[in-house]
This record gives sequence, C-alpha cells and structure tokens, in this order.
Amino acid sequence: MSRKTARGSEFFEIPSGRVEIRWDGALATLYFNGIESSCTNVDDPTSLEFEYMQHATCALDCVIDEAAPVRALHLGGAGCTLPLAWSYLRPKSKQTAVEIDPDLPGLVRRVFDLPKSPALSIRIGDGREVMSSFRDSTFNVIVRDTFANGQVPAHLATLECAKIAREKLKDGGLYILNCAHGGGSDARAEIAAISEVFGQVMSIQDPKVGRSGRRGNVIVIGYVGADYPVEDLDRALRRLPLPARVTHGVNLTKWCAGTSALRDADIGYKETGAS
Repeated sequence: MSRKTARGSEFFEIPSGRVEIRWDGALATLYFNGIESSCTNVDDPTSLEFEYMQHATCALDCVIDEAAPVRALHLGGAGCTLPLAWSYLRPKSKQTAVEIDPDLPGLVRRVFDLPKSPALSIRIGDGREVMSSFRDSTFNVIVRDTFANGQVPAHLATLECAKIAREKLKDGGLYILNCAHGGGSDARAEIAAISEVFGQVMSIQDPKVGRSGRRGNVIVIGYVGADYPVEDLDRALRRLPLPARVTHGVNLTKWCAGTSALRDADIGYKETGAS
C-alpha cells in the first residue's frame, strides 16, 4: 500500500458525484462531493489521523483485549479507514461496513487495497435497514459514522434505532456514535436516546464543543452492561497526541438535563415493511 512522498489530488467521477483523494505523502484524505470523509495512512493504516477514530479504538481496547478479533459493524463506509485499521490491529476480525452509495466501495477497494470478505465485507444500503437484517447478539461493536450534508440522518439518531443496535450487540458490546454538535446539531438528544437503552453511557468531546461554543464532534458510547472501565478509558485518552477526557455519570446527566430523545414518530419514520 505504500506510496512515495507526494502532494496533489486524484479525481474520480462516479454516477453519484465526484470523489477527490488528496495526497500528502502517505496520507490520503477522501472528499466526496467536496466533503471531507476519511483520512487513511497507506504506509501505516493503524495510524489514525481523525481523533474520533482514535477515541473509538481506545474505547474498544478497554473491554476487548488488544489484538483479539472482533465482529464489528460500521454504519458508514467512505474510505473504510477505521475497519482497515482494526483489520491490522485485530487480525482475524470479521467486519462489515455499510455504504449507501453503490459506486463508492469499488473505487475505495481499488485505491486502498482493503481486506476481502469475510475480513471486511461492504454492503450497499441504508445503515439502519442493513443493521436490522442481522441476527440479534451478532456484534462486539457497532460504529455509527454516517452523515449527509454534515448532519446525522435523523432515522439513525432515534430511540428506536438505538434499540435495534442494542439488540444486535453481544453482552459487553459497544455502540459507538460519531455525533455532530453545535451549529444546529445537538448530540445531547442522541445521548438521551442511548441512555434509555444502554446500561452505561459516556461521551468524549472538546469542552468548547460541549458548551456549544463551536461545531465539532462528540463521541457517544453505549455499553451493554454496567461495569465499563471508565478510568481505563480516561487514562488511554489522556495518552493520545491530543488528550481527551470522558464525561459520564452525574456530569453527563447534568449536561443533557432537559433534553429528550428523538423518536421515529417525531420524524415520520416507519421501518421497512411496517404498516
């Protein structure tokens, strides 16, 4: 996968839009219709540039031994940066990425030399519908990293969607959500939904983002159980190049006070096949 040090962009026209892969040495940042979607280090796929992917990896490492294989579902494919990293960090894992755009996966597979199925399967479709199709208690971890025009699709942020994720996770499993906050987005509604379903809930965010002072990412983690090692996660986050902290318990409840979970009825969503 190595590439000589270089700068510049490659452009690919697919039926659904324009893909730009912007190179900076070994770093390949994928833009889809002008929106930054992922960043892959082709010389070292385990080196994750996006902080939220580092946070997700730390969260998983705290409950499943490092290098142990996992069964993972990724809602949102793009460049498949995180599943690629985990395929190196956790050999023999079986991962599924869901991408709604039918033309993107083939291109990404060619450019980034992704693992083949069953190490990494890519399914085309709506993330919620594909997630619903799996048997209960299938996954160790589900990562939702799905955006449309900078916003999380509403039907992937409801209480009912969180319940589906909970059903598909094994005991001790994690539901990790990359949420937008600020600028018209409110991650606290997602935390409210996750809190109704999961035994333990945490968030990771920049304090300025948490105060809605600026737009940014909030990572929300739902744990199937009540004994997640929060202190271990906090230590792992503080060792990162850009240290982060966990918000949980009373502090998380206080931050989300007065915020209600979004429900399917609020957005007029019905499950496929529902009457």
